[in-house]
Amino acid sequence: MTLEARSRELVRRFEQRMHAAPEGVWAAPGRANLIGEHTDYNGGFALPFGIEQSALVAVRRREDGTLRLASVQSGEVELSLAGLTGARIAGWAAYVAGSAWSLKAAGAHPGGFDLLLDSDVPIGAGLSSSAAVECATLVALAELWRFSAAPIELARLAQRAENQVAGVPCGLMDQLASMCAQPARVLYVDFQSTTVAPLELPLAAAGLELLVVDTRAPHQLADGAYAERRRACQEAARVLGVPTLRGAQLEALAGAALSPEGRRRARHVISENARVLAAVELLRDAAPATRLERLGRLLSASHASLRDDFEVSVPHLDVAQSTAEQAGALGARLMGGGFGGSVLALVPSVARAAVESSLRAAFHERGWSEPGVFSARPAAGARRVL
Repeated sequence: MTLEARSRELVRRFEQRMHAAPEGVWAAPGRANLIGEHTDYNGGFALPFGIEQSALVAVRRREDGTLRLASVQSGEVELSLAGLTGARIAGWAAYVAGSAWSLKAAGAHPGGFDLLLDSDVPIGAGLSSSAAVECATLVALAELWRFSAAPIELARLAQRAENQVAGVPCGLMDQLASMCAQPARVLYVDFQSTTVAPLELPLAAAGLELLVVDTRAPHQLADGAYAERRRACQEAARVLGVPTLRGAQLEALAGAALSPEGRRRARHVISENARVLAAVELLRDAAPATRLERLGRLLSASHASLRDDFEVSVPHLDVAQSTAEQAGALGARLMGGGFGGSVLALVPSVARAAVESSLRAAFHERGWSEPGVFSARPAAGARRVL
């Protein structure tokens, strides 16, 4: 179903549920990431992009201070505007209510609202389903509450909502990608300066596709493992005498007073930044379509680093990665925070069927649920649809 058709259906559902028409429908995409994992909170680089799967919100303002939040997939919650204090909220409503709180804390003049959410971003797949909800909510409320802010500032407010109200100490990449995404382009993000430069990704011209392999092994980032990795990076930067690992060099690790684990964590971040810059060089080439296949080696090296040095892989991800490569992918890597979720594979279009078949067979042999596989095509960022 197209985004416009989904939006019209959401309006129909809103009218049935809220007994009035919404003032509009806003959308924000989920996020894939070509390369650059766990670099955002280290002041480094990444190449994320929006995907066609998205969160939609239909919204109507209320005259009281009530927040009536409903989800096509997950039920209904009623909160009060006065009760938004930044305290933790459980469940999907945290991303909506947290966004409203973050906007209110930034100086908006808020009011109550009815909101109906519909999302087709797979949950727990490492595709930033939460950031999509936050960004769709924020662009809707910013317009309705007449709060003027640049997309990057709205992304920061979305990140604040996730950090504080949802309790996930994430960096800025997911929200920035969902807010700023552009069709047919990846975003070259420098997280030290918070600058975003779109780069063309001519996959079709090169006869290639990016496939997302949803392993159905849900990742859990609020359970402490993500926070532990972040603390390890901060400690490594302190020992190395740099503000963030963005400023560190591999050569400095040998003589540093780091634990073996801390050295591995830092080595991943430093080498991952170098891989992002190598990928940027390929994309900026005058004829990038002729060189895109070289991205495969970078993806594979990224996976090895995330598996061995950052230690965020799990068996489902490793099997999906190796199976895709053996079946014809030019490279593949786990994507997102890790500990479950999805693999991104660079695949010649002619090999797609073989890759999908091999993945299904490999998962079936192990008694695992069949993986979801779909093309990741760069899509537009957060915006009003209707």
